[in-house]
Amino acid sequence: MRTTTAPETVAELVARQWGDHRPGLKYEDTGHTVLSHHRTAQEAAARAALLVDLMPPGAEPHLGVLLDNTPEFPFWLGAAALAGAAVAGINPTRRGPELARDILHTDCRILVTEPAHLPLLRGLDLPGVRLLVTGTEEYEALLAPYAAAKPGEATLGTPGPSSRLLLYFTSGSTGAPKAAICTQGRLAAAGSALARRFSVTPQDVHYVCMPLFHGNAVIADWLPALAGGASVALRRRFSASAFLDDVRAYGVTYFTYVGRAVQYLLATEPRPDDREHTLRLGFGTEAGAVDAARFAERFGVPLVEGYGATEGGASVQHTPDTPPGALGRAGEGDDLAVIDPETGAECPAAVLDADGRLLNGSAAIGELVNRGRSLFEGYWRNPDAEAARTREGWYWTGDLFFRDAAGFLYFAGRTDDRLRVDSENLAAAVIENILARWADAAAVAVYAVPDEVAGDQVMAAVALREGAGFDPDAFAAFLAAQPDLGTKMSPRYVRIVQAMPVTATNKVHRVALRRAGFLCPDPVWHRLPTGRYRPLSEPGRAALLAAYEAQGRADLLDR
Repeated sequence: MRTTTAPETVAELVARQWGDHRPGLKYEDTGHTVLSHHRTAQEAAARAALLVDLMPPGAEPHLGVLLDNTPEFPFWLGAAALAGAAVAGINPTRRGPELARDILHTDCRILVTEPAHLPLLRGLDLPGVRLLVTGTEEYEALLAPYAAAKPGEATLGTPGPSSRLLLYFTSGSTGAPKAAICTQGRLAAAGSALARRFSVTPQDVHYVCMPLFHGNAVIADWLPALAGGASVALRRRFSASAFLDDVRAYGVTYFTYVGRAVQYLLATEPRPDDREHTLRLGFGTEAGAVDAARFAERFGVPLVEGYGATEGGASVQHTPDTPPGALGRAGEGDDLAVIDPETGAECPAAVLDADGRLLNGSAAIGELVNRGRSLFEGYWRNPDAEAARTREGWYWTGDLFFRDAAGFLYFAGRTDDRLRVDSENLAAAVIENILARWADAAAVAVYAVPDEVAGDQVMAAVALREGAGFDPDAFAAFLAAQPDLGTKMSPRYVRIVQAMPVTATNKVHRVALRRAGFLCPDPVWHRLPTGRYRPLSEPGRAALLAAYEAQGRADLLDR
C-alpha cells in the first residue's frame, strides 16, 4: 500500500511494504535467496513484537546489533523503527573493554549477534544485557510465537519523527567513538531526498556491501531503497573480487562506497566484460577525482561523491555543473564556510589552474563550518563532544575543505589529517590526490610523522599496482613534474605496503600508519636534500633516532 504523502518516519516506510509481494531483499546463503517486501516487513514486525516483550520496563529502548550484513540486520532495523526503539550498530573490529564500552555506553539491554561473533563477547562483563544469537534453535523458538505480528501492533511508544532510531558510532581517530543520535524524522527525510535525487524506483536494486553498522550503508543505501521501493541485495562483507559477479547475479543498479573500496575494485584484474552489467550509479565519499575517472572509464559507471556525516550537521549537494574534483555547493538551508580554525576568519577562495589543481592550499584550506541551521541531534551521553561540535553557535564538521571562486566545495581531509611542515599547514587529502596520478600507485595514504626538530614531515604509504616495483628515480621525477605539488608536500618518507591497512569501514587506518611511522617492517625510502630517494637502512634509522633524542623529541615516536 502506498501513501499519498511523504512518510514522516522510517516506521511508515517499513509498514508500507506490507502487501507488496515484489522482490525486496536478496542475499546469498546456500544459493541466491529472494524475499518479498511483504516478507521483510513481516520479519520486522515479528522482531518488533519480540523486542517489546523482552525490553525491561523503564529501560532505554536501545538494542545493540553486532552482525555482518545478513538479513537479520535490516530485519532488526525495521523492527526498531516499528517498535519505537533505537539500534546501536556495534563494530565487530572492536575488542575487549572497547567493545564492552560501546555496548554499555549506549545503554543496550538487548544485543543481537550471530555465532561467528560470539568469541568477541567471551569474557566481557555486560551486566543487564540479554544476548540474542541469530541462526540458533533458541532464537527461532523465541521468534515463533510472533510470526503473525503486523506492523504497528507492538510498540514501546508511538514512533514519531523525534523518536531515536540510530545510535551510530562515528569513526574518530582519537578517543572513544561518539554515538551520533539519528531520529526517525531526519532519517526518513534523508532517505526520501536521496531516492528523489537518484530517481530510485521499484525496478532498482541497491547493493549493500559496506557494513551496516556504519551510517553510509544505512543512510545512503538501505533508506533510499526503502523510500523508493527498490530491492536490496546484501553482501556479508565487501569483496572486490566478488563485486561484479554480485552485480550481475542480483541485477544491481546502485551501490555505495566509502574510503578505499573503489581502489580495491580498480586493483582487480581487468576483464573484457567489465562494462557488461546493470549498474547505473555509485554514490559515496573519498574516491578521489583520479580514481573516479578511472572507474568510469573502466566500468562505464559514474561515481557521485557526496558529503553528509552521520551527525547530519552539514551537507554538500552535487549539481550538474559541479566541476571535476568538487563535491558541490552547500545544501539547502546550510550556510557553509571554510574557516581558519586558528584565527576564526574565513579562508580566501582557492586559486586553481586550468587543470583544476590547487595553487594556494596553505591559505585556502580550512575547516568546514555550518553557520546556519543544523540537523545535528547530538551525541548520546557526551555533552563535551556536543559542545566541541557546536561551539560559538556554529557546527564544526572536523573536515578540511577549500572553496573555489564560484562557491564549489572540495574535500581536503580530516582536521586530524592536517600536517604542519616548516610552519606551513598542509592537508593530507590534497597530497594524496596528487600522488594518485602516479601510474604505479594502486593506493596512497598520506599522514604526518614528527620532524626531528619541530612540527611534522610528510610520509606516504603506497600500495603498488600488480607487477610494479618501486623505482625511486621515476617517483622523484614524477613528483618534480607536478605543478601543484608545493615545496613542502613531497614525502620525506615513502613506505611500500603490500596492502593498505584499513578499518572495518574500508577507510585507511591512519592511526596505525601514524603510530608506526618510519619504524615499521615494510621497506621505507628516505628523501635526500637533492630530491632523490634512497632506502632507509638500519644505520639510517639509528641516526634518525639519535637526532630525535638530541632534540628531546624521541617520545613522539612509537618505539
